[in-house]
Amino acid sequence: MRIHIATDHAGLEFKNTLASHLEEQGHEVVDHGAYEYNAEDDYPAFIIAAAEAVAAEQNEGIETMGVIFGGSGNGEQMAANKVKGIRAALVWNEATAKLARQHNDANIISIGARQHSEAEALQLIDWFIAEPFSSDERHVRRIGQIADYEQTR
Repeated sequence: MRIHIATDHAGLEFKNTLASHLEEQGHEVVDHGAYEYNAEDDYPAFIIAAAEAVAAEQNEGIETMGVIFGGSGNGEQMAANKVKGIRAALVWNEATAKLARQHNDANIISIGARQHSEAEALQLIDWFIAEPFSSDERHVRRIGQIADYEQTR
């Protein structure tokens, strides 16, 4: 699977660990930045680039996901969710990581790099990637309602 990653300065050190971890699992990693430490960087550009890549590739039928992170993960999730076709979920434990996939078919995971150890963050990502969408009719219907709103508003 191709996995697009992006962060602000708060997650810069974790990003290289994450990329290595994902590549060791056989994933192709595409890095959208940040590329150097700058406490004044503006994360939306990095996050939106990753989200746009995920959305475009999913529209082409490519198996892809995104992993984004910042200090809290909140702003990153908000930025990613502005991209049409993205369902980014802020996760903080096993249940939220798995439910984001099972119930919401989330295609991007957002994590607070300052909220978790590296080991915890990697575990959240592994749970998220491994968990399939349930395809239950009620979840498909709800995701469709969100997509309809996105298209018409």
